[in-house]
Amino acid sequence: MAKLGLLEDPAVGLTPIMASNIDIAYSVAYGLGQFLWGMSADRFGPRRVVLGGMLASSVVAVAMGLSSTVVLLGVFFFVQGLCESTGWAPLTKNMGFWFSSKERGRVMGFWCTNYAFGGMLASPFAGYVAYSVFDDWRWAFFSGAAVLFLICIPFYFLQRDRPRDVGLKEIEEYHGEPTEVVDARHAPGEEQEGSWELIGKVIRSPPVLVMAAAYFLLKPARYAILFWGPVIASERIASDSFALAAALPAAFQAAGLVAPIAIGFVSDKLFQARRFPACVLSLLLLAIVLLLFGPLTSSGSSGGMLVAFFLIGLFLFGPDSMMSGTAAVDFGTKKGAGTAAGFINGFGSFGQILGVALPGYLMVWFPGADTTVILFYGFSAAAFLAGLLLVPFWNRVPATGRASSEEGVGSHRSSDGEME
Repeated sequence: MAKLGLLEDPAVGLTPIMASNIDIAYSVAYGLGQFLWGMSADRFGPRRVVLGGMLASSVVAVAMGLSSTVVLLGVFFFVQGLCESTGWAPLTKNMGFWFSSKERGRVMGFWCTNYAFGGMLASPFAGYVAYSVFDDWRWAFFSGAAVLFLICIPFYFLQRDRPRDVGLKEIEEYHGEPTEVVDARHAPGEEQEGSWELIGKVIRSPPVLVMAAAYFLLKPARYAILFWGPVIASERIASDSFALAAALPAAFQAAGLVAPIAIGFVSDKLFQARRFPACVLSLLLLAIVLLLFGPLTSSGSSGGMLVAFFLIGLFLFGPDSMMSGTAAVDFGTKKGAGTAAGFINGFGSFGQILGVALPGYLMVWFPGADTTVILFYGFSAAAFLAGLLLVPFWNRVPATGRASSEEGVGSHRSSDGEME
C-alpha cells in the first residue's frame, strides 16, 4: 500500500529498482528468521517468541512510517522481516499441540485462513487510512502498527503453548490416538523435544525436504501479488484510481478464506489424512490459471482483474497453507513442528525474493513490455514443477514409531521410516 505513494513522493526518491531491493532485504531477513524462530519455538516454546516478535514488529512499523530516506527504509524493512518471521512457525507448532492428526487438516485449514483474512482486510484498510483519510503513505505503516499492538493484549492473556499448561491431557491421549514420531525406529517418549538431534532428523526428513523445495517454487507468486498487486492492478485496469487499485488484490486474499478450509477437508475426508494428493491437484490448476492471466486481464476491466486474482488465490492458498502448516506439523510432529514449519517457510521465503524483486526489475529491464504476463508465465512453470515434485509422495503419511503390530493391513514402511 505504501508503495503507491512512495513511488510518487519526490522527497523520498524511491524507484522501482530501489523498492525491489528493499523487498529483497525484507525477504532475506524473513527467510533467516524462519529458520531461527522455528527452532527457537521448539526449544523455548511459542509464547515467548511470538509475543516478543509482535511487540517489536509494532515498534519497527512506526519507525518505517517516520522514515524519509531509502536507506532507512531498507534497514527497517530488514529488521521488520526478522520480527514478522516470529509468527508462522511458532504458531504452527502451537496448533500442533492442541489438535491431532485426524482433525488437523480441517482445523489447520480453518486456522490457515488467518494470513489471507488479515491480508484481505489489511490492503483496503491501509489504503483507505493512508490515501482517503490522511492522504499520506506513512499511515499505511502507522495503521498496521496500531492494529498489531492491540492484538498483543488478548494474545498475552489467552494464548498457552500446550494443553498441560492448563491442566489438560495431551491431545493424542485425549483422543486415544498414537503419537506421531519423526523416526519410526523410536518410541514417542524417546524423541526429546527441542534437542538438536530431533531438529536434525526433522530437517533431513524426505517429505520436509521436498515440501521445502516445492514451497520455494510456489511462494514467489503469492508475494509478487502481496507486494506488487496494487501496482500490477494500477497498470492493467482502465482507471487512475489508487484506491481501486489498492482494493482489487483483496480478491486474491478473499480466495484464501476458502482454499485452506477446502483443501483441509478434502485431505482429511477424501484422502484419509494424506496431504499431498490435494496439493498436487491444486498446483496443476494453479499453473493453468497463471498461464491464462494475460487473457483474463487484457480488457482492462476491473471485473477481469478481480476474477484473475480470485482464481489464483483459490488454487494457490490451498497447497500453500497445507505445506507450510498441516503437513509441516504432520511430518515434523508436534515436537519438531516449529523446525519443520520454519525450514519449509525459510526455503519458501528465499523463493519469495524472486516474487518481490522481479516485478520492479522487469519494469526497468523491459520498458514498454507486458512484464506482468511474462512474470506470470514463469510462475505457472514453477507451480507445475512444484506439483511434479510432490507426486512421488502421493500416499505418504507420518510414522507413529515402533508400531508395526498396530499399523494394520495394507500399510508398509518406506526406507526412511515413514508410513505409506
